[in-house]
Amino acid sequence: MTTQQFITKIGNYLSMVKFAHTIFALPFALFGFFMALGSPDSNLNWLLLFLVILCMFFARNAAMSFNRWADREFDKKNPRTAIREIPAEIIRPGSALTFSLLNGLFFIATTWFINRLCFYLSPVALMVILGYSLTKRFTYLSHFVLGLGLALAPTGAFLAVTGRFDWLPVLLSAAVLCWVSGFDIIYALQDDDFDRENQLRSIPVQLGRKRALMLSSVLHVITAALLLLLGLKGNYDIFYWIGYAAFSGLLLYQHLIVKTDDLRRVNVAFFTLNGIASIIYASFGIAGIIF
Repeated sequence: MTTQQFITKIGNYLSMVKFAHTIFALPFALFGFFMALGSPDSNLNWLLLFLVILCMFFARNAAMSFNRWADREFDKKNPRTAIREIPAEIIRPGSALTFSLLNGLFFIATTWFINRLCFYLSPVALMVILGYSLTKRFTYLSHFVLGLGLALAPTGAFLAVTGRFDWLPVLLSAAVLCWVSGFDIIYALQDDDFDRENQLRSIPVQLGRKRALMLSSVLHVITAALLLLLGLKGNYDIFYWIGYAAFSGLLLYQHLIVKTDDLRRVNVAFFTLNGIASIIYASFGIAGIIF
């Protein structure tokens, strides 16, 4: 294999797991990590930060590649997803599954070097993030399982530092759960007809587009309320509130640009706005802690 072929292969796997979408969860994990800075029993160091980021990398690779493997037959039928690496025969199903299992093992192994609590909880976290891929087959609440998977990140990062639970990272995790569930409902609007035809379950299939968007709005109102409570409970300074205002504004804007009869801007709401929102919120939150 030539160097160019190796680079292309790596690029294919990064594309399969949508590496760029790490932007959704990583900022919140980092905020959870730095949130522990004020804890009297904190154990912050650069190696620990690197291990937390490595856990995020392995866990997400495992989850996304397993999702692509589990959904390969549905992806092949859906014109929107037929270009993905497995249905397009760029990556073989067996290779994707092997990649997922290896990353899952690397994730568990990495937690061993963080602390025992993270290690003991790592299989549970892995079951949640892998299990999401199967949920659309039997429950329309799959969006909340995805939300729970990403919500584990900030609390997990806090546990990596302190080795104990606390209300502040739990509040942050609850906000992430509602945030992710809400924008995943918006994203699922694109496939409601396909899902209905193939007996796949989702909120848009169960409730219809209008009520699904209403539920998404409610979830994002709850997100904003939880982050407001977090700011008050954490007694954070002006940096936090700037990030909070920007995040809340972008949440509102995505609901203004997505309509039940016009889904052309769903990807803008899903990828661009939520990515920007997470970076701004976490960056200002972390800045407030550091400075």
